[in-house]
Amino acid sequence: MKSIASHQMKLYWPLYLMAIPGIIFLIVFKFIPLAGAVIAFKDYSVFQGFIDSPWVGFKHFETLLQHPDFLNVFSNTLLLGLFKLTIVFPVPVLLALMINEIRKSALKKGIQTALYIPHFLSWVIVGGILFDFFSLSGMFNIILGWFGAEPVLAMQESAYFRPIYVLASIWKDAGWGTVVYMAAISAIDPQLYESAMIDGASRFRQIRHITFPILLPTVLVLFLLDIGNFLDLGFDQVYNLLTPMTYNVGDILDTYVFRTGIQQGQYSFATAVGLFQSVIGFIMVYTFNKLSNKVSDGGLW
Repeated sequence: MKSIASHQMKLYWPLYLMAIPGIIFLIVFKFIPLAGAVIAFKDYSVFQGFIDSPWVGFKHFETLLQHPDFLNVFSNTLLLGLFKLTIVFPVPVLLALMINEIRKSALKKGIQTALYIPHFLSWVIVGGILFDFFSLSGMFNIILGWFGAEPVLAMQESAYFRPIYVLASIWKDAGWGTVVYMAAISAIDPQLYESAMIDGASRFRQIRHITFPILLPTVLVLFLLDIGNFLDLGFDQVYNLLTPMTYNVGDILDTYVFRTGIQQGQYSFATAVGLFQSVIGFIMVYTFNKLSNKVSDGGLW
């Protein structure tokens, strides 16, 4: 076994060399910080350190579950996470299938580039664009004025927060999400399409019986990875869209931790909430992976 491993390393040493920065990143930023999770079970003090801070067991988890805002914050997190999985996640798949049907190469590349660009904007910039768009003098209210409707401050209205959150997620990240799917589609054997055309299959039938079934394992893997982050919706996105009037529908675990854990210096409590999110994510990934293996043999393990 050692000789086989050494032979593989000698043969593919450039690939192993390229993997080193990624491995270092995982160790430094993913594995080493796991040791810090112990402060979720302690009353951590920066003066006493990790080791000497007193143990308190599940005190911080009990505080989280008994907090009067917990149910509202948790339900907001679940709802926004559900919207991301059911509405936002399928959009890149549909976009990839549609882009693949474009025959003119220049048009195809132009559309892909236009869809990719928003991904490179920070949520601070996107948030500013949205606040301008939905302001009293913004395009949204100008369009409402064309139809004789009264102006609306959508960013300060609770009813508009979740639709804006979903639409902003689609606009910013859907184009970038097509990259993996387009790569998977490009690897499909062209002879499959040629055989289907000889049999008289329409473009829609080719998508239905060739492209999508071959793409499905990739979709399932990415879906499982997204489920692992079900409660991790992205602090920067929600924080830059929130206003004091929308906290009742937009306050999630990440923003709640920032307010109560970081700003108030409750580091043990913030760690407990993060650990709570990770455990829920692991349970969901494990459950859906089992279901995926039973349905299509397309799980992560």
